[in-house]
Amino acid sequence: MSPPTELSDQPPQDPLAVLARWLEEARASAAQPNPNAMVLATCDAAGHPSARVVLCKGLATAPGYIVFYTNYLSRKGRDLAANARAAAVFHWDAAHRQARIEGPVVKSPPEESEAYFASRPWQSRLGAWASRQSEPTESRATLEQALAAAARRFGTPVPDHTGRAQPFDGPIVRPPHWGGYRLWAETVELWVEGDARIHDRFLWRRALRKQGETLQGGPWTVARLQP
Repeated sequence: MSPPTELSDQPPQDPLAVLARWLEEARASAAQPNPNAMVLATCDAAGHPSARVVLCKGLATAPGYIVFYTNYLSRKGRDLAANARAAAVFHWDAAHRQARIEGPVVKSPPEESEAYFASRPWQSRLGAWASRQSEPTESRATLEQALAAAARRFGTPVPDHTGRAQPFDGPIVRPPHWGGYRLWAETVELWVEGDARIHDRFLWRRALRKQGETLQGGPWTVARLQP
């Protein structure tokens, strides 16, 4: 039989504390690249779903949300403008663990987006200006022309494909169409693989209510789910 896990018949009261530990253990083990990668699913106004992999850039366990960054005019940004809810899935195959989060999504405060944008490599900041994410383009050359135009605008080198370090320490301001989102956890499901496909699977739920410009979560309730 599988060894005992922390998801026993008396599971933890706070699922996000477990998720934070799982993320840290995934980083420490280095068993897979990008251990903070998650599948993010959204729906447009007509209910058509779409999913893609993004990076979780923050987990605030006490209030209860995860943070990711993107172009607000991308397909996921347009989806969230029309239907401000999302679902995310973390899967660590080597650790035999999975986590699912569902809930409402709000934009991060501008100062938080500014701080994260400033921490990115200058090439990534430049790319945020050059790319009209999710829009069609004629060719790779068209994208490279847009990148060169952004480089001229901010006085940077033009990024190349040689891999050589190209120093630049001048300012590249955050585009108004780029920033963070907070996915507030309304439900959290944690899963640990078990023998004979008898997995440990628990679902936590809580109510969220508006409090000023943010949200506040009520107490968690938890139930074991059949695998």
